[in-house]
Amino acid sequence: MTRPRRLTAPRVPLFALSLALLLIAVCTACTGGTRGPADGGGAPTGTAGSAAPGDVDGFIVVASGRDVTGKNGIRRQLIDAWNLREQRKNSGFRARLVELPGSADEQRSQLLGALQSRSADYDVVNLDVTWVPEFATADLIEPLPRDLVDNDDVIPSVAGTAWWDGQVYAAPFNSDVGLLYYRRDYLKRAGVERPDLGADPNWNKLRGLVEVLDAHSPPDAYEKGWTTQLAAYEGLTVNAVEAFASAVPDLELVDEDGRYIGDVDELADGIAELRRRTETAYTLQDAAASDEGASLSDFAEGRTAFLRHWPSEYRTLYRTFSQGQLGVAPLPGRAVLGGQNLAVTGVSQRKGKATELIRFLTGKESQRCLLEAGFAATRTSAYEGDAGGERCTAVGPGPSASPTGEGADPVPRDSGGRPAYARDILLPALRKAVHRPRTPLYGAFTQTLITRLDPLHGDGVPSDEALAEQLDRALRKALPH
Repeated sequence: MTRPRRLTAPRVPLFALSLALLLIAVCTACTGGTRGPADGGGAPTGTAGSAAPGDVDGFIVVASGRDVTGKNGIRRQLIDAWNLREQRKNSGFRARLVELPGSADEQRSQLLGALQSRSADYDVVNLDVTWVPEFATADLIEPLPRDLVDNDDVIPSVAGTAWWDGQVYAAPFNSDVGLLYYRRDYLKRAGVERPDLGADPNWNKLRGLVEVLDAHSPPDAYEKGWTTQLAAYEGLTVNAVEAFASAVPDLELVDEDGRYIGDVDELADGIAELRRRTETAYTLQDAAASDEGASLSDFAEGRTAFLRHWPSEYRTLYRTFSQGQLGVAPLPGRAVLGGQNLAVTGVSQRKGKATELIRFLTGKESQRCLLEAGFAATRTSAYEGDAGGERCTAVGPGPSASPTGEGADPVPRDSGGRPAYARDILLPALRKAVHRPRTPLYGAFTQTLITRLDPLHGDGVPSDEALAEQLDRALRKALPH
C-alpha cells in the first residue's frame, strides 16, 4: 500500500560496498541527464544509471510508486547496479525508473489508462499485489516464466500473489505485512515486569496491558492504548480483513476465480471482532480518521502505547526511539499481506530484456539489499544464515558512527547486517499472513467494504448482524457470485 503521509525524519543514506566506486562513476555520468517528454506526469527523469543517448540502443522503463527508502532509495540503486552490469556487457540496454505521483488508487488509474491507451512506453510495472488479477485479466501484463516464483526460496504466501488463472503474471519485488509496534518504556513505567510482547501476542493480553497503563499514571502525552488506520480508504479494508481472518480462520470471501462466496454469519463474526479491536476504551479516537501517516505521528508523539503498521516504519521509528523505548511484535491474530510485484507490460517491445531485469531485481542478492534497506524481502534466503546468508554487495547497511559519537544508522541489526527483528518476527509474520480477496474486481470489493463498514465508527451503529446482511447484499451486487 502507498502511504499517504509519513513521519518526517532525517534520511540516512545508503552506501555502496563492492560496487561503490563504479556506482559513483555511473551516478556522476548521469547528473547531466535530461528529463523525459512528459516530466511531472510520471515520465523518466534522467535517473542515476542513465548513459549518453549514443551509448544506449534502448531503455527498459520501469513504472513504480514512491520508494519508501528515500529519494535515491534502494530500488533506484538496484537499477543502477543492473545498468552497470549491462554497461560492462555492452548490451546496449539500460533501465530507467519512473516514479508515479499520487496515492495508490491514483497510480493504479494512471497505469491502467497508460497501458490501455498505449500512451506510455512502460516495459515493467510495479503493481500492488491486489492489482495483479485485474491487470492480467485485462491482458495488460504478460505471463512470466514460472521459475521466478516456483521454487523453494520465495516465501509461499508471497509467491501466491504472483499467480492468476494458472499462470505467473508477476514476480514478487518487495513484500509487506501488518506488525505491532509498542512502547517498552511505557510498559516499564506502569510496572509491567516483562515489557517484551514476545513472538505470539494476543488481543486479550493487549487489552490487559492497556488497562494496566490506564491505571498507573501514564505520561502526560498518553491518551489511549493503541491506534491503527480506520479512515475510509484501503487502511480500513486491511484492518477489516485482518479482523475477519482472525475471527474465522478459514474464511474465504471469493473463490479462485474471484467470485463472491461469503456467508452472512461469518461476516457477522468478523464485524464483531473488528468492533472489539476498535472499542473506544482501548483505541485512540483519532484512529477513526487516521491513515498511515497520521497513526504513525500519533504513536511517535506518545499519544498511544501500541501501533499497527508496516515493516518500513521500523527504520523510521528507530530514528525517534531507542531499543529501550521501542519494541515490535507480530500483529495479534492474522495479519494482511501487502507488497508490490513486477510485471512485463503487453505494450513492451523488449519483453525478453524486461524479464531479465525482473529476474535481477527479484533475485537473492537484490532481495537481501531490499531487506537491509528496510523493505520486507520476498525470499527466505534473505533472512537466513548466522552470518547473513546471501549478502548485499551492491548496497551497504549504512555509514559508520557520526562525528558526535552517535550511530548514523540507528536501526538495530543482527551480526549479518539485517534488521534485528527480520528473522524471528518479520519472516514468521509473512509466512502466516493472509491475502486480501484476489479478484479482477478488487477495486469494487474494497470500495464496497469501506462504504459498508465506515458507519461502524459513527453514531447510530447497526448491529453486527444487520451490518453483515447489508455488506453481504452489497458484495453480491459488486462481484460475480
